[in-house]
Formats: sequence, structure tokens, C-alpha cells
Amino acid sequence: MSTNMNALPDSSRRQWLRDWIEQPRVQHFIIALILVNAVLLGLETWPAAMAVAGGLILVMDRAILVVFVVEIGLRLYVHRRAFWRDPWSVFDFAVVAIALLPATGQLAVLRALRVLRVLRLLTMVPSMRRVVGALLGAVPGLMSIGLVLLVIYYVFAVIATNLFAVDYPEWFGHLGRSLYTLFQIMTLESWSMGIARPVMENFPYAWAFFVPFILVATFTMLNLFIAIIVNAMQTFSESEQQETVSAVEHAREHIEADLHAEVRAMRDEIRELKTLLTQAVAVRPDDRVDP
Repeated sequence: MSTNMNALPDSSRRQWLRDWIEQPRVQHFIIALILVNAVLLGLETWPAAMAVAGGLILVMDRAILVVFVVEIGLRLYVHRRAFWRDPWSVFDFAVVAIALLPATGQLAVLRALRVLRVLRLLTMVPSMRRVVGALLGAVPGLMSIGLVLLVIYYVFAVIATNLFAVDYPEWFGHLGRSLYTLFQIMTLESWSMGIARPVMENFPYAWAFFVPFILVATFTMLNLFIAIIVNAMQTFSESEQQETVSAVEHAREHIEADLHAEVRAMRDEIRELKTLLTQAVAVRPDDRVDP
């Protein structure tokens, strides 16, 4: 910063700081610190690394946290109330604030939440921010699919409990166990040899229950989830493209308006010059003196 920063008006000082913070090199420096901090947090979980360089790791972690706090403070000063209207800025503030909370006693669990600082990459890298924005845009559709899937789960769980609870109480003894077993089947984790075939030893036609459930819950619903996410990504990309086109059109219109204004000003100046020249030519013969 220049030595004359204190002499600047408050608005000029804030604008200067905003321009400085938004410089690519400053943003890249913060991203580099986030990556280094992620490595340090991982090393803190490695006893061998802590035994060799534990003090240095902790000092570097504290120093990086100080940089994050200073950066958030500068952004608060620069943007004022607009800081709290930006969800990404609020997210950054929450992640850094969690790291400042005391992590002793009953709050010791907060120590593990320091790794959330790595999530700041989502706010710093535009491509990641676009992906998260698209996922958030897909949430309403995903919730609808989730409700449909919940209904399907409930129906199949009730049927499974009524059919298999007596012979296989550890899997289908009550509704909760049936729901958990069906979730395991949906993930295709040992569903055939671990659950379906043992059940089919006593219920030969149990395949008529498991196969339709897998087809509906795993393949159909999973494809619906993927389709909604892909559609949300496409919609978000089209929206960003439209915003870019609109910005370009607005800039073009602004430039054209400026050009038209300059052309009109030049025409007025030329017209004034013509008038002055005409007046000068008309006056000059009268100014002549006969010998």
C-alpha cells in the first residue's frame, strides 16, 4: 500500500482496497494459501509428521489463519453491507469464524471443522463456483425425486417387513431395519450373495421382490438424479452465456451511444467553424481600405 493511503477520502480508500483485493495475483495468493493450509491440516493428523515438525506446522497454520482473518476484515471494510448480501462472502466468513472459536472442552469437536477452510476454494475458483451454483439450482428437482424415492422405499419396506420379518429379523425385523437393508440393496453392496440369495433359500420367488426394487430404486431413480443435475448444469451455463451476451450488448450500445455523441459534437463544431468562416469571409471585404 502507498504511504498516502491515510490521506485519501474513505470512499477512495475503499475503492483502492477493492481494486487491490480483486487483483488476480492477490486471488491466486489466497488460493495458494488455502491449498497449503489443506496440506497442513492433513499433516496434523499424521503423528510422524507432528513428531518431526509439529511446531512449524502449527505456526504456519496460525499464520495462514491470520491472513484469512485480515482478508475477511478488508472485504468487510470494502463492501460494508453488500458483504452480507453475497452468499459466498457469508460462507467465507462462517468458515473463518469457525476456526476462531475455542476448541477445548465440549467444543473440541470444532477443531475438526477447521478443515472447512479448504471449502473456500469453492468461492475462489470461478469454475467450482459455477458447479456449486448449478447443483444448488438442481436442489428443488432433486427434492422432488427424493420424495418419490422415499415413497417407493416406504412401500417396499412395508412389503419386505411383512414377508421376511419372521425368518430374517436381523434384516427385516421392523420397518427401520427393512429401510436400512433396502438402502444396502440399492447401493448394490453384497445384495445378491449377502441378502437376496439367502432369502431365496426359504422364499424361492423372492427375486420377484428384489429385482423390481433394484430396477426402480437404483437404475431408474439414479438416472433421474443424473438427468436433473445435467439439466441444471446446462441451464446454468445457458444463463451465464445469456448474461455474458447481454453484458456485451450493453457495452456495445454504450460504445455506440458515445460514438454517436462524439459524431454529433464534431458536427456541431464543424457547423460552428463553417459559420465563423462564413462570417470572416463576409466581414473581410468591408475591412479593406481603398488607396
